[in-house]
Amino acid sequence: MPHSAASQAPFTLETAMQKVRGAENAWNTRDPSHVCLGYTIDSHWRNRAEFVDGRDAIVAFLTRKWRKELEYRLIKELWAFGEDRIAVRFAYEWHDDSGNWYRSYGNENWQFAVNGLNQRRYACINDLPIHESERKYHWDSSGPRPADYPGLSDLGL
Repeated sequence: MPHSAASQAPFTLETAMQKVRGAENAWNTRDPSHVCLGYTIDSHWRNRAEFVDGRDAIVAFLTRKWRKELEYRLIKELWAFGEDRIAVRFAYEWHDDSGNWYRSYGNENWQFAVNGLNQRRYACINDLPIHESERKYHWDSSGPRPADYPGLSDLGL
């Protein structure tokens, strides 16, 4: 499912899970112009200690992010949902331009507009240095996680 307005609030377990997987798939494209379409024009983010407002700022933020976080692969998992909100936990793996690998863990809280687009995103993220041999994400980095690839809980994360 594309990262879009297809699933609208109030969410059911099925539509909340679709929304989470759609967001994961979009972010795994590492295409800021595609990712931003899942957010309202006036979307507001807090990502770590940075505040991002609007689609143009989202594109600039993600462009900068993925210039630093190379071979980025992400898995999101539904934590909770209700009415127009979804909480997720996630982990992603990446390396810097020196070849140092990291697994970044975090939680996001999302609030959706009536059109089904994400209007507010609050993300708390911590980076853990890992050895390349500790990586758990091994699918082709140019696309989404395969449907049969384990999720966070299955991987013990």
